[in-house]
Parts: sequence; C-alpha cells; structure tokens
Amino acid sequence: MNELFDEALIARNRERALARNGAGSDFLLELTARELADRLAIVQRHFDDAVELFGGTGLTAKAALATGKIGQLRRIETSASFGDEDHEVRASNFESVPLEPQSVNLILSPLSLHLTNDTPGMLIQMRRALKPDGLLLAAIPGAGTLAELREVLLAAETEIYGGASPRVVPFADIRDIGALLQRAGFALPVIDEESFTVRYDHIFALMRDLKAMGMANPLKGRSRRPVSRKFFLRAAELYAERFSDPDGRIRATFSIVFVSGWAPHESQQKPLKPGSAKMRLADALDPTKRIIEP
Repeated sequence: MNELFDEALIARNRERALARNGAGSDFLLELTARELADRLAIVQRHFDDAVELFGGTGLTAKAALATGKIGQLRRIETSASFGDEDHEVRASNFESVPLEPQSVNLILSPLSLHLTNDTPGMLIQMRRALKPDGLLLAAIPGAGTLAELREVLLAAETEIYGGASPRVVPFADIRDIGALLQRAGFALPVIDEESFTVRYDHIFALMRDLKAMGMANPLKGRSRRPVSRKFFLRAAELYAERFSDPDGRIRATFSIVFVSGWAPHESQQKPLKPGSAKMRLADALDPTKRIIEP
C-alpha cells in the first residue's frame, strides 16, 4: 500500500495543538460535535456502550453524552494526554481500532478518517467492533475543503520555483465516501455534506488556525525544502486577489461529509425487490408531490 500520510507526524501535530490550546482554534471540531450530537439525538435508540475514536479534545464525546442517548462512553486517542477529569483516554496508533469484535453499540469518529492511509481498512475495523445493529457516526472533511488555499499555494510555488509539491491533504468526494461505507459492509448508510465558509483577515491567520487544529501538512510526499518569505507573501497576494470579499477579508471553505451506517442485523429494513415499488420514479422525483408514509 502506498502511504500518503506520516502517521507519527499526525500524532505529533495533534499533541502539539492540544498543548498549545489556542483560544477558539477548535471551532471546526466544536461545530462538528454539535452536528453529530444533533444526528444522534434523533435516533430512536439508546446506546449502552459508546466510543469516541480520535476525537481530539473530547468535544464530540461531551456533546453526545448530553443527548442522554448513551450509557457509558470511552475515548481513544494517540496519547493519554488527551484525557480530562471526566474521561481517561486509551492510547492507540492512528491506523487501528483497538476494540474487540462486536463490543460496542456506537462509534463516533469526528474529523480523523481523512488522515488514514487505509480508510477502507479503518471502516472495516469499525464495523467489526460494532455489535449487530450498532451505529457509526462520522464527520469527514470532503472535497472542496481548503480549495482556495490549495490553489494559491500551488500557483505561488509554480510561479516562484517552477514546480510544486503537495501542501494540502487530498479530501475524498462524497460519492467515494459512500462507496467506502458500503464496501466496509455497513447497512442503511446515510451521507450528507455541509459546507462552511470561514473568513480571515489574511492567509497567515488561516494557516495559524490550521496549525492550532493539528492540521499542519502531514503528507509523506511534502517538500522538505525550505521556502522563502517571498513564497508566502505571493501566496497571500494571490489569496487576496482571488478569494476576498469587498471588505478585504478572505474566505476559506470547509466541506464536511456526515456519515451514518449500521452494523448489519436481521431486524433492519431490507431493500425492496425489483418491480415491487408502489409508485413511479417520476412521481418520486417530482418536487411538487409530497410522499406520505402509510
């Protein structure tokens, strides 16, 4: 397998970000925690044994517990230093799910699956760890995330150095994520995507936030060659030219794919057999018609 990410560097980046504890830098994780908790709150089920998998500061764990849908919750991270007074953390490497088969009812995975070298393998491990009819809720940065930053860094490096190296991690398309979920054996998958625009005074404020979130470049193929101040100044100019609002502030896009999938169980709803539909496809796609469930 061709590895894209430096797993040890990912762990160091996350632990450095935790140590710095930059005020407000966890806004994306906080937003994701709220969204995952909202999705959990509408599930008509109680989950006796839940796990937050590589959730950073534990914001998702706290938001999920506040829904009242969880009995007990464990946290797994790259280091025990992520623990707090409410929850100890079990340390694990970033490419594994250290859980016994069919041992938990719920897995929460906020903003980490995009950094795994073997995402299909991670999803398979999660599905195996779930008890039958157990639920996975995940949030994965998708295609479009940091597209503006990727474009201007590529343009500036090509202009100044005559070539470019990867400086922003690749993000998966929502259709690819859906295919991976099905490939891993999850039943009844539901996938949706939301895009959020965050505004900054300049590119340097954005890059500081990314570093504070533990999102510094972890690609194995990243360039080790030092870049000049001229490179970053040119990138800042290009960003302001291409992606600024009338007030001069720049825009940064974060597209988050929210995923839910169930470990298979015989009680789950099965797809209808071909030819057994009770309405025409044209009617189902007609936005003027309401579909009323019996």
